[in-house]
Amino acid sequence: MSSYKELLAQREQLDKQIKEAIAREKADGIAKAKLIIEQYGLSASDLFSRKAGGKSAGGKVAPKYRNPSTGETWTGRGKAPKWIEGRDRSNYLI
Repeated sequence: MSSYKELLAQREQLDKQIKEAIAREKADGIAKAKLIIEQYGLSASDLFSRKAGGKSAGGKVAPKYRNPSTGETWTGRGKAPKWIEGRDRSNYLI
């Protein structure tokens, strides 16, 4: 069985190897990313814009349905409100 000091020395060696592996893999990932960026002529706004596929990420969605009697609206996402549940939705399209 290893002593406490031997285990600490092993841990220090493993920590060093882990740091080296992380640095090596990061460098490899950065090199691959740079190659793809150059290959496709991408810019920072292409990579980090808030829009994905023309839709805003996390933004509000425009209402798709309106209750004519109350004016209440619904986007068509999530659980349907009671006023449209089980009814023909085409009658409520905005």
